[in-house]
Amino acid sequence: MKMERPPKRPVRFFNTTGPCYPWDHYMLPPADRLIDAQLDRYVGDSLYWVLHAPRQTGKTTFLLNWAHELNSGSEAVACYVSLERCQLMATAERCMPALCEAIREYARSFGLPVPEVKTTEPGSMLSNILINFSELVAPKPLVLLFDEVDALEGEAMISFLRQLRGGFMIRGVGKFPISIALVGMRDLKDYITTAKDGVPPSPLSPFNIKADSIFIGNFSRDDVQKLFAQRTEETGQQITDEALEYVWEQSMGQPWIVNSLFIRATLRVLKDSDYSTVTLEHIKTAREQMILARETHLDSLAVRLREPPVRKIMETFFTGAHDLELTQSDAFRVCLDLGLVRINGAAGPQIANPIYREVLAREVTFGPQHAIPNLEEDGWQWQNPDGTLDMDTMFKGFQEFWREHSEIWEEKMEYTEAFPHLLLMAFLQRVLNGGGRVEREYAVGRGRMDLLVEYNGKVHIIEIKMVHEKQSPATVKTKGLEQTARYRNAKAPGAHAYLVIFDRRAETKQKPWDERITWAEEEGEITVVGC
Repeated sequence: MKMERPPKRPVRFFNTTGPCYPWDHYMLPPADRLIDAQLDRYVGDSLYWVLHAPRQTGKTTFLLNWAHELNSGSEAVACYVSLERCQLMATAERCMPALCEAIREYARSFGLPVPEVKTTEPGSMLSNILINFSELVAPKPLVLLFDEVDALEGEAMISFLRQLRGGFMIRGVGKFPISIALVGMRDLKDYITTAKDGVPPSPLSPFNIKADSIFIGNFSRDDVQKLFAQRTEETGQQITDEALEYVWEQSMGQPWIVNSLFIRATLRVLKDSDYSTVTLEHIKTAREQMILARETHLDSLAVRLREPPVRKIMETFFTGAHDLELTQSDAFRVCLDLGLVRINGAAGPQIANPIYREVLAREVTFGPQHAIPNLEEDGWQWQNPDGTLDMDTMFKGFQEFWREHSEIWEEKMEYTEAFPHLLLMAFLQRVLNGGGRVEREYAVGRGRMDLLVEYNGKVHIIEIKMVHEKQSPATVKTKGLEQTARYRNAKAPGAHAYLVIFDRRAETKQKPWDERITWAEEEGEITVVGC
């Protein structure tokens, strides 16, 4: 774990697996992206603090580099400790021995004195080993950086925090760590709430001693350029301005996505030894490869969609529902901490970036997509003679499918409010079967979802709306036509558009299917598909 530089690699590479090291990887100093951090003060004034940010944004890279920086000086001794091994150890009896052994192993890997545990009492094991650790490194003060605090839960989390708070009162050289950082995906108050079965922290909560709670941000647009510029300087490989801009637009600076797009473009779309200029098409190919590969980072986000707080927020995005208290809810804060959503100024709440929009929609519709009965028993019927997508036939096929299966499938879908949107997307994805491209726009508070479908060079616009109780179908249709026209004008002027309206009112569900399924051609080349 010592940051000793090995022999220099001939060519560095973009990294998406684990911490970054400057001798192996193209990287930017993660400390530069810390929001409102006062690192010198945390050590100089003996403060305990929290760092939280989504996965794979640079937290561990920062911690390891900062620990190395501290240990290279003369003012303090720093030790990084990952608590990942403590996952699913909810009791202090199971967790504390594993946690203390982690401290011993990381101390050894950092070349530091290895502390001893001189008690078997779980409620004091942590404080005991930290006292001993502080004694061993004296006359220098000890700084501890606990990573993956998310792994702790329940009673184990409470015991961990209580022992740190007890030690805080006696902290000092040779007595107890003078500064401790707790690092994970979420702010500490959320861990405490979870550990206490949803009860919010009180003034007596077991970690009311933190001085700061800071965040590590995404790359800026300039950072994205600077990162690739390191490869240009090292290899001479160039990247076009439009390719760089597309990386920024698709990632919004999320570090893992940026590195993943760059590494795929330079090592897979192009080959390692091919230093041709990276173009927009190379990045687009890398994007599709990354999404289809269901890589761990994207898969771990997708798993979160099954958690009730996340599902509640994502359903609001899928349906475009209006929720005055959306951004004030605990569930929304969870999604912010996970990096799933962001607040984009006047535009309001949004999914964090276009790639997450695509991945989350594909994940939610993955099961339904593959459960849809064979759509090609009579051959692939969705193609025009010129090879473009026959959208009329596709939508009429969906209407038939909706008529036969919607009532049964609605009972099985987790996302009940967004069920119509998700079933249509699943059907569309099944028809495309890996061909073409779907671009999705979620408009929270605007009562719609917009899709842009590109297949064999031709673009189609789709807008999805719902008619709820006490709403007028005519009003929803009129507004929908206006919104569809605006979206088309912004994305693909001249393209044919489809406005799909799901009437979810109880009175409509009592009507015969022949009255519920409608089809109308409106002015401006917009087809209204009623379901």
